[in-house]
Amino acid sequence: MLQALRSDGMPLRPTRKAAEVLPFLEAFITRKEQQAREIEQVVERYEVKRMKEERAYQTMSSFRRMLSGKKPDHHLAVEYIHYVKKPMEQVRKLRAEIEQARQIMNDSKPGDDITFPEEFEDIFSS
Repeated sequence: MLQALRSDGMPLRPTRKAAEVLPFLEAFITRKEQQAREIEQVVERYEVKRMKEERAYQTMSSFRRMLSGKKPDHHLAVEYIHYVKKPMEQVRKLRAEIEQARQIMNDSKPGDDITFPEEFEDIFSS
């Protein structure tokens, strides 16, 4: 199938009427907000677990601490990156997508034609 090209050589994406797209955008925003909340809850659970472990270690006697062994600091750093930093980067990306969708919703009137960024193509494919 031939695709129309813009003057800069990039393919044109089809435009859609704002009135037919607004319900999809609202569902998209709701779904992305739910994903962000779920990720934040996972991070919060990890941080609570980590604080409990640290508190339990600190309340041990010196002899028990010597026998029990604590995770090395570099292991804790890797855990932090895996369980906190990367998920929070995902949350920031989700929030940016949400903000972009809200911007489109606020700036368009029901009769306007809207061209979407590629990130939103999955909304219309389902």
